[in-house]
Amino acid sequence: MYAIIRTGGKQYRVSQGDSIRIERLDGQVGDEVRFDDVLMVTGDNGSQVGEEAAAVDVVGTISQQAKGKKVIVFKFKRRKMYRRKRGHRQLFTQVTIDRIGAGAGQDSKQAEKPQETAAEEGASQEADSGSEESSGQE
Repeated sequence: MYAIIRTGGKQYRVSQGDSIRIERLDGQVGDEVRFDDVLMVTGDNGSQVGEEAAAVDVVGTISQQAKGKKVIVFKFKRRKMYRRKRGHRQLFTQVTIDRIGAGAGQDSKQAEKPQETAAEEGASQEADSGSEESSGQE
């Protein structure tokens, strides 16, 4: 089973146990990271895309916060004695993917929908019919 997630403006193909380097995230080593932007999930029961994939949880653990290798930025203009040398080290976060699966996203959405009782349904229908009658008289 694997998933395609988007974080830091890039897309990554991840599966359980993978270790990926992504753009710097807030958090300490050992913190749990939940990726909300899931684009696609492929498993035993086929592929899921769109809202079906967004309901799937991808959870990882931060294993390292560090800087990447140094990149030399050298600016040069010939015959003008213009030379500038700078270095840059990009910050990154290394994350180990712990699990991919239908998680709390689906359960919490179902829990948020209140169960209307028969009395509440009757009261709401009466209120709707009363408002239709008054709008018809105008």
